[in-house]
Amino acid sequence: MWYDYLSINNKKYIIWGEKMKTDTIAAISTAVGEAAIGIVRLSGPESLDIISKLFKGTNLKDVPSHTINYGHIMNPETDEIIDEVMVSVLIAPKTFTKEDIIEINCHGGIVAVNHVLNIVLKNGARLAEPGEFTKRAFLNGRIDLSQAEAVMDLIQAQTDKAMGVAMSQLDGKLSGLIQSLRQKLIETIAQVEVTIDYPEYDDVEELSHKMMQDKTKEVHKEIDHLLSVASQGKILREGIHTAIIGRPNVGKSSLMNALVQEEKAIVTNIPGTTRDMIEEHVNVRGIPLKLVDTAGIRDTEDQVEKIGVGRSRAILQTADLVLVMLNNNEELTDEDKTIIESVKDLEYMVLINKVDLETKIDLNEVKNLIPENNMIEMSLTENQGIDVLEQKLVDRFFEGELASKDMTYVSNARHIDLLEQSKSALEDAMEGIELGVPMDMVQIDVTRTWEYLGEIIGDTASEGLIDQLFSQFCLGK
Repeated sequence: MWYDYLSINNKKYIIWGEKMKTDTIAAISTAVGEAAIGIVRLSGPESLDIISKLFKGTNLKDVPSHTINYGHIMNPETDEIIDEVMVSVLIAPKTFTKEDIIEINCHGGIVAVNHVLNIVLKNGARLAEPGEFTKRAFLNGRIDLSQAEAVMDLIQAQTDKAMGVAMSQLDGKLSGLIQSLRQKLIETIAQVEVTIDYPEYDDVEELSHKMMQDKTKEVHKEIDHLLSVASQGKILREGIHTAIIGRPNVGKSSLMNALVQEEKAIVTNIPGTTRDMIEEHVNVRGIPLKLVDTAGIRDTEDQVEKIGVGRSRAILQTADLVLVMLNNNEELTDEDKTIIESVKDLEYMVLINKVDLETKIDLNEVKNLIPENNMIEMSLTENQGIDVLEQKLVDRFFEGELASKDMTYVSNARHIDLLEQSKSALEDAMEGIELGVPMDMVQIDVTRTWEYLGEIIGDTASEGLIDQLFSQFCLGK
């Protein structure tokens, strides 16, 4: 199919035709570096012609689609062998882009893969833009926009559950739900049009009013449900930005190592060992944490340590969760109290470390400074309290358990924003119905809702939005 852009109210929207004419693109689809294989992918109408010039072996124009074929990539000008390869032939329309696709499986390594890509580009292909393969899949109707975004979510997934959310979206679960909501709204809009065309029939107007009222409430309820679990979906997709703070030598680096299950941070009994932030991603019972081990917060004359302390304080402004660590073997200090006071308005937990040693801290004093049940006692040297911390994370962010695989999560910030706008527009419509506003006026808000939902799946996506989304993809995807 072909596509073009139609301008309405200074916004561009996609319009579709029967056939889209495109050139042929190529890119390396595997990570750069040493590996067993590297893949160069082509997509477009000239893919088969280009590979036929370069491939020595079976005549690829005669092989069945979706087969892999052994041979060599040759330089057609010198007849020099460039690499021994396996070539996959995928004929349109049953391909990812709905175009002819060729995938050249060559030896891994920067030199070999680049040689193959360069010879492909010299013989008629163009270097693909970031995300252009997925963009073509979208523009050719193979996937919608939410499914295209799920491709990148799948690549970037940090945990099994994040991967599950991405796979559900890629399989079209969210798309199907959005399409269902839009269908309910368009049926309502059509009924209002009938009322406008035949105003002399009172029963038609009464039916339209009842249908508008019922459908707006029904769609509003479903959107509200999606938004109610959106925070969980966003956490699974993006993770919880977690900062570990406290005075020097309370066990922050030990906690980092315990959660990562690797010696990422240097642990000594010398205060001020950690001078700068150490970041690491960790999977805690299916919840991705972006963990930041910060420099110990204290007054210091050391210029380097002072910079680290300043960064530790700054990281609090962007953290989703703060883990405040205190030392069970020392009395509560003014610095400890200042740290607790600084996180009062944030999401935080207080961890009392070194409970295997003599208790010198006044735990009752600590409890008076923080909300009830917000304190965990632990000993990182004895591996005590980590399980309690992990369970409290699940309890706090997922109400005790992660929801079932059958639940449709909204995890994308763009989708959440559009659902919020949809909900607001529907509430305007519902208010108008209650106040007796004419149906053709209420219809404006319902149509706005329909358009917002369409932006999620790309039915009303602007050119700028599409270009921006696909520019964030890796080059060969």
